[in-house]
Amino acid sequence: MSAQLLLVDDEPGLREAVKDYLQESGFNVQVASNAREGWELVQKNTPDLVISDIMMPQVDGYQFLKQMRDDPRFKKLPVVFLTAKGMTTDRIQGYQAGVDAYLPKPFDPDELVAIVENLLRRAATTQTIGDGDPDIADLANQIAQIKALLTQRQAIGQNPTPIKIDFTPREQSVLNLVTEGLMNKEIARRLETSVRNVEK
Repeated sequence: MSAQLLLVDDEPGLREAVKDYLQESGFNVQVASNAREGWELVQKNTPDLVISDIMMPQVDGYQFLKQMRDDPRFKKLPVVFLTAKGMTTDRIQGYQAGVDAYLPKPFDPDELVAIVENLLRRAATTQTIGDGDPDIADLANQIAQIKALLTQRQAIGQNPTPIKIDFTPREQSVLNLVTEGLMNKEIARRLETSVRNVEK
């Protein structure tokens, strides 16, 4: 399935030209003529990547980016800035705001496609590697709940005999590292095993 892109630019000519080029390169492209429209589309049908102009009326690219980065759903959404502003200070502001790539106008459309493909590849890799992180967080949460339950029971005196849970030595070492707050990538590195094994 081809990637879904959102292109936000207030210049109709450029917007159509970039959209056509990206579609010819095999992407599905939604367009918005301003950041407000872009924000509605992002929420309605989250794209795989956003390409946005910076200089736009009302809400500029930086504000649009901040809006996305402030929302947990779009924190990791790759964003490319297209802009006529080629000054270093503007680029620095973009990177500080959390933009993934910067392309000053006029640009070569092939370069844009290369940037988009690179960011999508990187996002896919990060997702695959990071997939287990919520599981680890869930596990840590469950451990905390079990601990609380055991402490409560012992305090009440209903069950003074400690409950024994049998873990393999490997599970025990993973559990110890989870309680230290390590993510599965770090645990895998520490135990010299794969992330998949840690998740299991």
